[in-house]
Amino acid sequence: MNQVQPHSLFTDFDIDLFKAGKHFRLYEKLGAHLIEVNGQKGVYFAVWAPSAKAVSVIGDFNYWVEGQHHLNVRWDSSGIWEGFIPGVDKGTKYKFKIQSHHSDISTEKADPFALYCEKPPQTASVVWDLDYKWKDSKWMQTRKENNSLNKPFSVYEVHLGSWKRNLEENRSLTYLELADELVNYVKETGFTHVEFMPIMEYPFDPSWGYQLIGYFAPTSRFGKPQDFMVLVDKLHQEGIGVILDWVPSHFPSDAHGLGFFDGSHLYEHPDTRKGYHPDWKSLIFNYGRNEVRSFLISNAIFWLQNYHADGLRVDAVASMLYLDYSRKDGEWEPNIYGGRENLDAISFLKDFNEAVYSAFPDVQTIAEESTSFPMVSRPIYLGGLGFGMKWMMGWMHDTLQYFKKDSIYRKYHQNDITFSMTYAFTENFMLPLSHDEVVYGKHSILGRMTGDEWQRFANLRLLYGYMFTHPGSKLLFMGSEFGQSGEWNFEQSLEWHLLQYDYHKGIKQCITDLNKLYKTYPAMYEKQFSAEGFEWINYGDNENAVLSYIRKGNNTKDDLVIVCNMTPNVHNNYRIGLPEKGKLIQIFNSDDNQYGGSGVSNPKSIKIENTPWNGKDYSAEVTLPPLSICIFKK
Repeated sequence: MNQVQPHSLFTDFDIDLFKAGKHFRLYEKLGAHLIEVNGQKGVYFAVWAPSAKAVSVIGDFNYWVEGQHHLNVRWDSSGIWEGFIPGVDKGTKYKFKIQSHHSDISTEKADPFALYCEKPPQTASVVWDLDYKWKDSKWMQTRKENNSLNKPFSVYEVHLGSWKRNLEENRSLTYLELADELVNYVKETGFTHVEFMPIMEYPFDPSWGYQLIGYFAPTSRFGKPQDFMVLVDKLHQEGIGVILDWVPSHFPSDAHGLGFFDGSHLYEHPDTRKGYHPDWKSLIFNYGRNEVRSFLISNAIFWLQNYHADGLRVDAVASMLYLDYSRKDGEWEPNIYGGRENLDAISFLKDFNEAVYSAFPDVQTIAEESTSFPMVSRPIYLGGLGFGMKWMMGWMHDTLQYFKKDSIYRKYHQNDITFSMTYAFTENFMLPLSHDEVVYGKHSILGRMTGDEWQRFANLRLLYGYMFTHPGSKLLFMGSEFGQSGEWNFEQSLEWHLLQYDYHKGIKQCITDLNKLYKTYPAMYEKQFSAEGFEWINYGDNENAVLSYIRKGNNTKDDLVIVCNMTPNVHNNYRIGLPEKGKLIQIFNSDDNQYGGSGVSNPKSIKIENTPWNGKDYSAEVTLPPLSICIFKK
């Protein structure tokens, strides 16, 4: 094997951008790149390690011996080491051997920009390329329409390792198997998007992927990078968007990872009050370091560019925004103004969103943010963080607490279920019933429901109907769409056998029909983030625990009337106020026999009368089935 030859993919402008925190295509420069130099094929290696005294590439090609292939440090104080090694092929395993100025001990590090990694627990990087012929041009050309805030956005959250397993071989499905089975299932149930829990390479299965090592490599647990591309491609061909969970909030301290990379605190903040996460026992990025900002934003752009992702759900944003997050007094230091906000992280998130939407105006960024931090999903030019959407954690908490209560007590807790509407339009909210709600003793979503078996399933259908008719986009974790009984276990398949039972089949059919309604009726989505899209009919009928409201689209003829009965009592001749004459036609009833309900229903057509009610000029009498939601069109 020939020795390292001088070569660089960097221009002076690249270096200036990198140092300024404005290089958002670093993956085109750093890492391992299959190229040809002077007629010789090989690999150009480049790594950022400013505190290194020496950097070698070790791998299959030199028997993992340090010092045989030294990289050359650039002259421009960028801290980048680089060089071309002829003869190295695709599929070659490698690492960087780094000797620091601060220590006599050399450390072996995986390539932070590796495109492919060994299957854990092995830790080497693998020379690879991203050659693939995409077949999703129709989706990509029309994505702006399908992916916008005034269109249906119903997300199926998936953990790839446990969605479905090959029981004979006791393994997870591969990307290619999922490209058939998962794609067909999502198409059948009608979700508009899939959100994958982190698929970037991670060493520790119980982290569910949230402790990343290979930020630029889809995990090799389920196949090669191109296999994951096939999965995304197939989803797109069926008109289904793909959102990736992205974790810029923290990273693990595994020896081969980013931590203490070149013998210094390179990626993590050197002050443990800002650089160590007590909850997850992991390291926190130094958001004030320009080169780290370039690394993270380049990573976000990478998945949108090279894997055609349609959105990024950003994990644990609250932990980034606040210096005192999960810290006691004395364990954090205020910012320069004496506040608790992490100004570097706030600045980084704004830069991230600005870079993403500038390059890909037809994608969405979604913040998992659990506090009252203002304007998370408002434009940067108005002082916001610039996200497209934010998870509505308050709605999730209040709603699940309400549905745990026996129906006899619900009249005392009407405010719990209506409170979300007091702040529903302060952000572009996504309503999440996510993986976090079905673990650690919280029970499954079905397990939260109160009453006997019939009532639990009726409550679940009612909950889902309320969720789909509440303003905002939707997210449901896998298994919840058919009423999984047990908590989610990342080591096991979902409880698919439950679909042999009518109640569970009924839940799945209910979700399928709700997704169809959501996509069919403009009032459900055109103004889902605007107060103009919602109007209460009556939120104060505590005694009967009934809610009634109107969802509105751009055209008043598209308005939908929704009535929720939160008790197992049937209400005949229940009068609701309405703004205009006409007729009501029932288009959905969660108590329908096909869902496992009791079959109490309304006539095909209900006349709206000249009887003022609920402060409106007209009204109609409807039948409210037990523990049900009924949707009417005019």
